[in-house]
Amino acid sequence: MTASTPPIAQVKRRGFGSLVVFFVLAFAWMWLCFFAVALGRLPQSNPLAYALLLLGTFAPSLAAILITARSTGENGVRDLFRPVLRWEVAGKYYVFALTYIVAIKLCAAVIYRFSTGAWPRFGDIPIYLIPFAIAFSTPFQFGEEVGWRGFALPRMAERLGLPLASLVLGVIWGVWHLPQFFVRGADTYGQSFWFFVAEVTAMSVTFAWLWMRTGRSLLLTMLLHSAINNSKDIVPSVLPAPGNLFVFRASPIGWLTLILLWCCAGFFLFDMSRWEKQHMQELGKLAAAQ
Repeated sequence: MTASTPPIAQVKRRGFGSLVVFFVLAFAWMWLCFFAVALGRLPQSNPLAYALLLLGTFAPSLAAILITARSTGENGVRDLFRPVLRWEVAGKYYVFALTYIVAIKLCAAVIYRFSTGAWPRFGDIPIYLIPFAIAFSTPFQFGEEVGWRGFALPRMAERLGLPLASLVLGVIWGVWHLPQFFVRGADTYGQSFWFFVAEVTAMSVTFAWLWMRTGRSLLLTMLLHSAINNSKDIVPSVLPAPGNLFVFRASPIGWLTLILLWCCAGFFLFDMSRWEKQHMQELGKLAAAQ
């Protein structure tokens, strides 16, 4: 070990410290912007409200860029951005990203139909507009995905393993959205916050699985993020009237959606565990051969 090489424990402490700073910045930045809109009772159509909400949404990636630029400079920022352009992945993963939440929602609708004898309410947005909305929205998911899956997930996975990291990050990601539940006009206003956190945690597992299977492509997680945001209301889960944010409650379709999300998450957790085990075995064989 040279004099300029820090001890391993020190490297780990620095890595953990950067994660703590990242989460503090991501939360403080977003919460300040969103609570300013909520407490100021600004309509979302107000230009100032729109600017604050957009700035808050980009908080995770802005925090990741600031920390990376300070610690590793321009080259580090370039490495952070590189997975955003990682598009050469199997076509089946594009199909998965585009159709995952649609499949979940339609399955929930079919189960509801067989259980009650009636179809649930379907959304009012014309189906043909959804692809255009996804295409327009995907670049904006840069604001979250570079932070959550580009910066935080790899560092957490090194310490916790990818399956556990995806769960822990999911809880953090869900709680990060809290101010959104106080913004009038948002689709989360007056809904169940803890139910939302449970859904987002299951989705976080799905995001981590897709990230793993596509060689850490952020483009695919951005596409999945956009597809979820723009397709989830083909079968709406929202409760008809606002209520206590901190009571765990949901509509029947909401419960069915949550169950299906966690069934899929269970498979993805198993697959990530198996992948990690195989990966460690391969590394062990390479080390033994050397």
